[in-house]
Amino acid sequence: MLATALATVLAAPPPGVPGVPVDVAAVAGPACFVGAGVVAWRSRPRNRMGPLLVAAGLAWVPHQVQLPLPQEVAALVSAPWPAVMAHLAVAFPTGRLCGTWARVVTGAAYACAAVMGARRLAGAEAGAAIGTAGTYAMVAIGLAIIALQVGRLRGSSVTRRRALVPVVGAAVVATAVFIALKPPLIAGVSAPLLSLGVQLALAAMPLAYLAVLLRRRMDKGGVAGLVVRLTGEPPPAALQAALAEALHDPGLRVGYWVGESGRYVDADGRPVAPAPGQVLSRIDRDGPLAVLVHDPVLLEDPELIEAVCAAAGLALANERLMAELRARLRQLGDSRAQVLRAAEAERRRLERDLHDGVQQRLLSIPLTLSLAEAALESGPDRARPLIAEARSVALAVLEEVRALAQGIHPPILTERGLLAAVRELAAVVPVPVTIAAEGLDGAPPLERLPAEIETAAYYVVAEGLANLAKHAGAGSAEVGLVLSGGRLLVTVGDDGQGGADPAAGTGLRGLAARVEAAGGTFRVDSPAGGGTRIEAVLPCE
Repeated sequence: MLATALATVLAAPPPGVPGVPVDVAAVAGPACFVGAGVVAWRSRPRNRMGPLLVAAGLAWVPHQVQLPLPQEVAALVSAPWPAVMAHLAVAFPTGRLCGTWARVVTGAAYACAAVMGARRLAGAEAGAAIGTAGTYAMVAIGLAIIALQVGRLRGSSVTRRRALVPVVGAAVVATAVFIALKPPLIAGVSAPLLSLGVQLALAAMPLAYLAVLLRRRMDKGGVAGLVVRLTGEPPPAALQAALAEALHDPGLRVGYWVGESGRYVDADGRPVAPAPGQVLSRIDRDGPLAVLVHDPVLLEDPELIEAVCAAAGLALANERLMAELRARLRQLGDSRAQVLRAAEAERRRLERDLHDGVQQRLLSIPLTLSLAEAALESGPDRARPLIAEARSVALAVLEEVRALAQGIHPPILTERGLLAAVRELAAVVPVPVTIAAEGLDGAPPLERLPAEIETAAYYVVAEGLANLAKHAGAGSAEVGLVLSGGRLLVTVGDDGQGGADPAAGTGLRGLAARVEAAGGTFRVDSPAGGGTRIEAVLPCE
């Protein structure tokens, strides 16, 4: 039916041409719209273009067919069709009026059509004046429609422009021809030729929309070629390029789910976020798999996205594993770099402490002993206070050096192991500390853990207890050390005020970097008023 209607509207002369039935030529144009609307409505029921095309075709019928009605009533019935056509041209291709100007222009078209339909009720002279003014108003509305559609094309992305060009081009051409054929812009052209020009111009809109539907159907049919391209193990760039080509979006990016960090990363392990003017489409396969960052216009064809994602599902799953590995390597590299920076900062701090404290005191010892040596000539009584002062300074320097060394690496950790070092830390905390150890204190004793693991675990406990003493306002604390399955779980919890923010201070951030550099994971749970719990999981194999 649709093919017959299209052939008729393109090949048949307009009404009034000899040898052609008037009713066939008259209904060919409306039938073209109605047929295209039915096809569009069935293909995309959520899109408003189908109902709008059908409405445009039905509104055109009273203008094409001489209805057995009084002239005033016939004028009112046939008046809406230019406004419906304007609505159709503005709303292409989604069927929605997007933006204030689109609504203003469409509203003006309907208002103009209503006035034009009622002009016969105003009398012959007034009706003629209204008709002339209405004609120029419709021309102005047509020019506004052309400006709107051209502006949409200029401001659209490459992907949206690909979808808009056929239908917007058809709407612009139809509107331009409609304007050009409006009297009094032309003179001496017969009515049949005018009717033919209008029908041909208007028929371009449903034809263009059907062409877009056909192209989208062909795009879905081309998904089979994507499966062939993605056989084997395509490199990440090839996978993203293939998806971008299949979806006709050159700006498309692919992000892969990394469960450990709870975010999407690209093929190089960098976090993925939509740029302005882009949206996200998640791909799930028994949980999050990947995400497509793409142009919003693709959301108008979700079936195409689903078909492409289904065809590329295996390749996406394989690449997700590689992206997760790259993300871990990048995170490990960042953690190690942060540890190196922290170590350098600590070295400089120690250098300042030694220079400003220990070095100055050490310099004072030889000077004091020289004074004592000179005082011996006058008698030992004058030298004794100076020697005592030198001894006192030396002991103070010794204590200061021990304190600095304690901050670098506690001797008890090297000599007696992690559990003994943790017990010593707990002994100096001003609140009761309960230590629960599993797998670290038994008979016969287990082998010592790797030095870097013991050191990382020690500093987790030390930082947790130090924060407790300084900030938490806690009444008690618990330390847990559980060695199981080749992993060491270290926990420090208290019943204090909570509210600790790992991002606010350098202590917890440096601690997280130290744990991650050792291949572990670090987490802080500190709700306001609910205490604080620090948890680190360290690999021991």
